[in-house]
Amino acid sequence: MVRIALDLMSGDRAPEEILEGALLSKNLCQLVVIGTKSVLEKIDGVEKIEVEDFLPMDVKPMEILHRKTSSMYVGLKLVKEKLVDAFVCAGNTGALLAGATFVVGRMEGVERPALAVPVPSTNGFAILIDAGANARVRPEHLLDFAIMGLAYAKVLGKDKPKLGLLNVGEEENKGDEVTKEAYKLLKELFPDFFIGNVEGHDINAGKVDVVVADGFSGNVAMKTMEGTAKMILQTLKEKIENSGIIAKLGALLMKKVFLQLKTTLDPRTYGGAFILGIDGIVVKAHGSSDRVAIKNAIEVAVRGCKMKLVENIKEEIKRVRNSGACGGNKDSRSDRST
Repeated sequence: MVRIALDLMSGDRAPEEILEGALLSKNLCQLVVIGTKSVLEKIDGVEKIEVEDFLPMDVKPMEILHRKTSSMYVGLKLVKEKLVDAFVCAGNTGALLAGATFVVGRMEGVERPALAVPVPSTNGFAILIDAGANARVRPEHLLDFAIMGLAYAKVLGKDKPKLGLLNVGEEENKGDEVTKEAYKLLKELFPDFFIGNVEGHDINAGKVDVVVADGFSGNVAMKTMEGTAKMILQTLKEKIENSGIIAKLGALLMKKVFLQLKTTLDPRTYGGAFILGIDGIVVKAHGSSDRVAIKNAIEVAVRGCKMKLVENIKEEIKRVRNSGACGGNKDSRSDRST
């Protein structure tokens, strides 16, 4: 059975909601929970690792490298030493990314790990990468994100995923110098996948399967979608409650449809984001995760292990960079990086 480590001490609602999420997940995997003595006393039937330190949500990212007895660092170390198959944490994004990069380590050929999040679309889902790890990037980093995002989409069943670059317009000459150069790279290296620039409204419209962005733009897009989803659900609920008996009867008849809509739009359904580009599986759960979101994040980690996500990404990187696949070649890639 897959072994998943869970940080009980990180997140806006830690430890109470994280602990409840662990209790809901005991049968999903071989769960290893990391926390302080007082918190660990509240859960049985799982493997426990006691720590005395944990990182607050407002911690400076690099602080994790100096707090080696913290719950976050210990969880990452377990991944590095192959003592668990994956680590789930709802803590500070910057600290988790720094720890994943320097403790677990990067994959060969990847300079910047990135957060990859499946977001709902009319075509099932779209992979948004980067969703918040790298505020500033170079064109080569966006190329890395594309390689990893395409590999992830293929693992999830997209045989020929459509790749788009998030921008302020569809025209090739739109954007700053970074996006313009990235457009050229993606067009050259992925002629069979790259459909060009996409705008924010295209992400959920089924036009694209993988959306590449810098972490600042990607995070804004993701949180805007989350806010819009909450507004739709809340407005729908209020309108039904304030309507007459006919509308309420109609809503009752459509209850199953509304529940499906809620599941599709609820950010908790997607649980967490993989930090792609590191040599192990680390899932970043939303900082405000409740027990349902934590349970779903653990399910995300289990799926990542079972579908051999890390191995598939490594193979895709090697295929694109070294074998000349998708129109690219190793020499041209290395020339651009200098």
